[in-house]
Amino acid sequence: MIIKKYQGKTEEDAMKLAVAELGESCVLMNTKVIKQKGIMKLFKASTVEVTVALEEEEETNYEHLINPINVNLNNDRTIYTGFNQVVSDDTVINSIKIDNNDKSNDVNLKETVLPKEENLSQTNNSLEIKNIEKEEVAEPVASSETSKESSQDVVLENGIDAVYDLIYQTLVDNEVDEKYVEEIITETKNRLKNNTPMDTVLAHIYQRLILRFGEPQTIEGASNGPKVVFFVGPTGVGKTTTIAKIASKLFISGNKVALFTSDTYRIAAAEQLHSYANIMTVPFRIIYTLDDFEESLESFKEYDYILVDTVGHSHKNTELKENMKKFIDLSKIKAETEVYLVLAASTKMKDLIHIADSYKEITDYRLIFTKLDETYSYGTIYNLKMHTNANLSYVTNGQNVPDDIDTFKPQQIVKKLLGGK
Repeated sequence: MIIKKYQGKTEEDAMKLAVAELGESCVLMNTKVIKQKGIMKLFKASTVEVTVALEEEEETNYEHLINPINVNLNNDRTIYTGFNQVVSDDTVINSIKIDNNDKSNDVNLKETVLPKEENLSQTNNSLEIKNIEKEEVAEPVASSETSKESSQDVVLENGIDAVYDLIYQTLVDNEVDEKYVEEIITETKNRLKNNTPMDTVLAHIYQRLILRFGEPQTIEGASNGPKVVFFVGPTGVGKTTTIAKIASKLFISGNKVALFTSDTYRIAAAEQLHSYANIMTVPFRIIYTLDDFEESLESFKEYDYILVDTVGHSHKNTELKENMKKFIDLSKIKAETEVYLVLAASTKMKDLIHIADSYKEITDYRLIFTKLDETYSYGTIYNLKMHTNANLSYVTNGQNVPDDIDTFKPQQIVKKLLGGK
């Protein structure tokens, strides 16, 4: 795996440099804005730095691709630091932590050196290895040249399995299904050598998780006529509010937007969407029948987007499912159509699977997760992505319209899964 950084005036410019050198297969891992310091900030604009990764067919020597491993002498103790993991003659590896304060926002590990007899209890947002002692201690390094050579081979010889166990447990604690954790750990072990440094192991898993999430797929305009977008999902997940947020952003960007609802069961939901339509001064229609829908599509054929709210119902209600399928099938005949399944991140995994499978019987869809501000575990997002293989699109984290919505960012979720804030 190759990890490199590129800078440009914009993220797009930086990514063009990355693609030019590494090819289309490179994956964006992180983006940050670099501001000029001192007096130069008056004359030079900020630049954007992207961190990208590329999976190599033959992964052999990683050390020069990520953070160099340093070897220092401190009071006649040999201390090895890769992602700042520490091994010395009187030290236990007590803690491995994602550095949430690192301004570069890259994966990083904080250094912790403690006497053997001390044993840290597990803390929030951290990965810990307890009571891993190094039986054999390397001889003191005689010169900087020797230090440089030794740094290429430094591993936790007795602790690498514990590192895998630690990552395994952290992912499980964040509610990632054990079968998916086992899969990615096994794949990593098969691809990396036994003497691979800990930082490379963690970086590899970080990248593999991001690759599995894939690039988010959001709403795009139709090539001809309006794009009809259905929002489906159970009751109580914030579907109507999510539609309002997306409609607001599309409207603010200068698009012609119309709001439809086929939810004739809940008057409050229709009134809520109608209120949002009035605030944005966009058209609103209640669709009772297929004829109503077809007529309305014709009436708004000059619009850019038609967003359709649907009735939230139990995934066991066969009649409502069949009725919804008729509306979606008709839309696909008349216009370019996309369907988004809206789910709450706080929903139990078993329920999410039943809901996702039920809507899969109706049509293919993309995923929107709401209420990220109401949960501390994000493993269900990964689980459902793996279960459905549906593209992720948006996430919401509050009730404010239109602010509390964003494109799904796999880097943020993966950091949380690995113990970061």
